[in-house]
Amino acid sequence: MQERLLRNFFVFYLYICGNLAYSQSLPDFTSLAEKNSAAVVNISTSSKVSGNASPQGFNMPDIPENSPFYDFFKKYFGDIPEGHGQSQERSSLGSGFIISKDGYVITNHHVVKDADEIIVRLNDRREFIAELVGSDARSDIAVLKVEGEKLPFLKLGDSSKVSVGEWVLAIGSPFGFDYSVTAGIISAIGRSLPNENYVPFIQTDVAINPGNSGGPLFNLDGEVIGVNSQIYSRTGGFMGLSFAVPVNVVENVYEQLKGKGRVSRGWLGVLIQDVTRELAESFDMAHPHGALIAKVLPNGPAEIGGIEVGDIIVKFNGNNISFSSDLPPLVGGTLVGSTVSVDIIRRSKPKKIEIKILELPTDDQMAAKNSANKPDSLKNPLNIVVKSLTEEQKKQIDIYDHGVLVEDISSGPAQESGIRRGDVLLLLDNIKIKNVEHFNKLVKQLPKERSISVLIQRRDGPVFLALKLEK
Repeated sequence: MQERLLRNFFVFYLYICGNLAYSQSLPDFTSLAEKNSAAVVNISTSSKVSGNASPQGFNMPDIPENSPFYDFFKKYFGDIPEGHGQSQERSSLGSGFIISKDGYVITNHHVVKDADEIIVRLNDRREFIAELVGSDARSDIAVLKVEGEKLPFLKLGDSSKVSVGEWVLAIGSPFGFDYSVTAGIISAIGRSLPNENYVPFIQTDVAINPGNSGGPLFNLDGEVIGVNSQIYSRTGGFMGLSFAVPVNVVENVYEQLKGKGRVSRGWLGVLIQDVTRELAESFDMAHPHGALIAKVLPNGPAEIGGIEVGDIIVKFNGNNISFSSDLPPLVGGTLVGSTVSVDIIRRSKPKKIEIKILELPTDDQMAAKNSANKPDSLKNPLNIVVKSLTEEQKKQIDIYDHGVLVEDISSGPAQESGIRRGDVLLLLDNIKIKNVEHFNKLVKQLPKERSISVLIQRRDGPVFLALKLEK
């Protein structure tokens, strides 16, 4: 009995010692949170939007509830909001932080996008109406300016020195709960996210939720190493994956927005993809690496410099390219007008090319370029390209005498109505579409400023959509 008691006591003692050792190894964030919370701000915005706007981009007509079309539009476009047709006010909440004693504030672009008024609130309850200095959608960074006395501000660190496994802390206002503190570790660095090609994100497991956007990410020295930007979630809430814009990217954007109100980036003018194991074998490469050129844009720096489709960029300006996602941030951060050395593999042989980097065109400039290079069939009022159905496709949908397949689609009435690539168009304005030629003829005859119906066939069955051509 005594021996058993001694053994149990020894086990308990080891358990207590183990927990004490573990607790002592964890960082204490108390002083860090106390010291830096004062310079973290809550950001609220308001903007007026038209009540006619629909979430899907369709201009909802005024339809009485007793109309036979009311259920149709409700099914495909959602509930018709109260006060439809009237101006409505929209508000948003986010976070930010002051980076200078003269009142410059960093936050996310998406926090202040389209805002008519921006209010910055400090934890001492002071409130300021902020001026938008500039905003950059590609990095999701915005710079604000407030006028005040004795403003606290944060110290910026060096995101190039962060390491996986390093402890980090976030301060923000998730769901409006001001100055909430959460902690975790850096899970990965240099992450590339879909449609975010120019930012090598810092991935963490820090709990980030709506309202945290724009808030700072600190290292244990109390330095800002990133701006919390977004999460990966299947539910809308935190699931252990959060992403921050590295502070070195933020500093560059801040200086450009402060200096000239916009951000210029380097541009190569290529479409790229990863090199798979199978592709590496076909190119006689020892292992997969580099960025494979899938398309060279006309009159771009790459074409002028001699880059060809099928080339593999393995080094850019002295930096090794392991994955295709490594290339865009390097190109974007290159000084416009500078000439860089690019190492490629062409037909299994190494080659070095000198390329002069030009400025990345704006979205509007890109759209204009793409429009100029569109096939004629994409320049129709619907901005859509169709092709004939194969016999196999006709069998699949059990329709043999009419219909065309959507091969390509760009921004325009058809896209806004919900039509997408791969749809089969059966009826246009209640007329059977016989073939491609007939479709193009019908499009030219479509009425303006009146909603027309389109019957489409998808895998889950037929569905009607409504579209309208502007005058």
